[in-house]
Amino acid sequence: MQKIILDTNVLVSALIQKSYPYYIVYNIFSGIEVELCISDPLMQEYYEVLNRRKFSRYPDFLIKAEGLLATIETKAIIFKPSVTLHIIGDWADNRLLELAEESEADFLITGNTNDFTISNYKKTQIISPKDYHENHCPH
Repeated sequence: MQKIILDTNVLVSALIQKSYPYYIVYNIFSGIEVELCISDPLMQEYYEVLNRRKFSRYPDFLIKAEGLLATIETKAIIFKPSVTLHIIGDWADNRLLELAEESEADFLITGNTNDFTISNYKKTQIISPKDYHENHCPH
């Protein structure tokens, strides 16, 4: 089974418009062979970001976010990273690499090309939502 990690920006994009992030999130929870990997710090970040008031200008964003977060809590696999990394300048993004190492995820999917300038971390490929959906997503 394929293991993936979703950066928070992928969830935000999925809730705003029907594009690659939306299709990835939809596919994950529609029974395809993908395991979503999370950690407690990442789940906390999901909650903090998705509940920001600035997103309330998008129709039903907060309601859809609540539903998505509840689904993630019930279907994702929680890992407890045992390493602390300082590879990426944005310290919060290092948590994603820590999770990648602990979970041995196949893919870390992010729209953040400014901070994620590396294409791999150990066995985890770091790729855009478009690349994942077009080339790696089981359909």
